[in-house]
Amino acid sequence: MKILFATSEMHPVIKTGGLADVSGGLPNAYAALEHDVRVVLPGYQAVWEKLHDVHKIAEFDIDSCGKRHQVAIKQAAAKGTDAILWIVDIPDLFDRPGNPYLANDGSDWWDNGERFGVFSQVAAELAMDHRGLNWKADLVQANDWQTGLVPAYLSEQLERPSTIFTIHNMAYQGQFPHALFSALRLPWHWWQAEGGVEFHGQMSMLKAGIEMADQVTTVSPTYAREITWPEFAYGLEGVLQRKANEGRLSGIINGIDENVWNPETDPYLPRQYSAAKGRVAARKLNKTELLNRFGWHESEVDLDVPVVGMVGRLVWQKGIDLVTQLIPQILATENVIFAIVGSGDKEFQDALQQLAIQYPKRVLLFLGYSEELAHLVEGGSDMFLMPSRFEPCGLNQIYSLKYGTLPIVHHTGGLADTVVNATEDNIADGSATGFVFYDPSIHALKSTLQHALYLFGKKRTWQAIQKQGMQQAFGWQESATQYLKLIQ
Repeated sequence: MKILFATSEMHPVIKTGGLADVSGGLPNAYAALEHDVRVVLPGYQAVWEKLHDVHKIAEFDIDSCGKRHQVAIKQAAAKGTDAILWIVDIPDLFDRPGNPYLANDGSDWWDNGERFGVFSQVAAELAMDHRGLNWKADLVQANDWQTGLVPAYLSEQLERPSTIFTIHNMAYQGQFPHALFSALRLPWHWWQAEGGVEFHGQMSMLKAGIEMADQVTTVSPTYAREITWPEFAYGLEGVLQRKANEGRLSGIINGIDENVWNPETDPYLPRQYSAAKGRVAARKLNKTELLNRFGWHESEVDLDVPVVGMVGRLVWQKGIDLVTQLIPQILATENVIFAIVGSGDKEFQDALQQLAIQYPKRVLLFLGYSEELAHLVEGGSDMFLMPSRFEPCGLNQIYSLKYGTLPIVHHTGGLADTVVNATEDNIADGSATGFVFYDPSIHALKSTLQHALYLFGKKRTWQAIQKQGMQQAFGWQESATQYLKLIQ
């Protein structure tokens, strides 16, 4: 099939979160299955340095919001991706500093609605081959609110491609005033609550994708169920329940890029290893290196002291408030080290900095993001903490399984779908891969961590759980096959 994958970010070209990892991995898997894949991506200022073999393949104008935009479609390649990239170069909308959605001061770009509305229109025209590229899509996969209008535009076309709309996080809905709906000159019959884009008097680009795509997917089976409940649906539970009843809502777990996240080949690890070879000895060397990076002298390192790692955004969704409560309670009774890498809300950054000052050898903190440290935390910690209140899929728990770093997770979304709790029965039958708590409370998190610390002292049991987790298959091929089955 000819597949057009529409996205607002893609690793390794531009990344702010998990959507970029999916956009980097899934098109590669489609290509490996011998499909003809194009990824269409906005031409942000920051992308050009990551591209090569860039050349213009189309040029035209688009009228939108009272302006005429000059559009150039540039075909390119990038290291790490097998798909052909089609970059939508609209200088008026995308040639600016900052990340894809935010200005340098951290505020949303004032014209985000116009930016991604126009981008979606262009993507739909490319899918239909309206710009003379002699390539018409059989399948279009759009992702999150930034491309929610792509299936909507295509719904108006005759002999159109099949469409999948994938929700990566319901919390971001792309809501804009009716004035933008009018300025984009969208069809008047879309302005309705039932089957349209209207949502409490505003236009929701996320709702547009949900309502008008042939199939709606999200990034784990559990999250697909959760988003039909009011507490996870952000007001769209009725729409999603209807889609589920029609058999048009499903969850497909994300894969991981095993060329990037693989302890057998990871260049960031001092010592590589696998489930079958060198796991125990190599992880000790990586653990020593991890502690050295945070200021421990080698003579101070006691490898019997467990290290609990954490990498990610320091925000409420991720349960960071539970972590800041947990650390002093655990350190009062247990000999354990926390190694945390991330950035986020100032209040959580400040709280963690205070804990790092209070416990200088027990709370190791790096504020910011370091790819090298992220890999070293996975390859050198003994456990990995993910107490997210909700988590559509999550990738770090999958990395942790792959690296033999036992995840401690809240039973939600993709965390529930990927980690098998280390109960007595699951340990006995060899299915356990980590630790799960079922209530997002400090009490539940603390007792689960204490259970993990107890089992850490039982080396044979611990190593058996490690090995089981490392043997799980989380490549992108299975995910790609499931997406294609929805259409075929």
